[in-house]
Amino acid sequence: MAVVALVVDDSMIIRHMICRFLEDRGYTVEVASNGQEALEAAARKLPSLIITDMQMPAMGGGEFISVLKSKPETANIPIVILTGRSSGYDQGENRAEFTIFKDIDIQEQLEKALAALAKGRAAKAQSSGN
Repeated sequence: MAVVALVVDDSMIIRHMICRFLEDRGYTVEVASNGQEALEAAARKLPSLIITDMQMPAMGGGEFISVLKSKPETANIPIVILTGRSSGYDQGENRAEFTIFKDIDIQEQLEKALAALAKGRAAKAQSSGN
């Protein structure tokens, strides 16, 4: 069974690039253009990973993350924040596992984040199997 990732960004170009990247690595990808759409998508198909922009219309990433973290069924989903360095992003944001900056090689950063998440899942599975 494929792992589901939810990609949330108001830029169609960014969504497309990240979706292709994830699909090439075996993920099934759901997309949304803002936090409100993302909540609806997550309710339809619970993702195993969420990659979200912070600045979006209707509901931004910060509010979206707050709602996710407030619900038991979504509170532990790994989150990767995707943002621009000049966007006013709060460097103190600590509710996500990784932050990727749009003005640096997104694919290289995402590759590192996915590898670290996979390593963490493997370690967790190994410790719970003992």
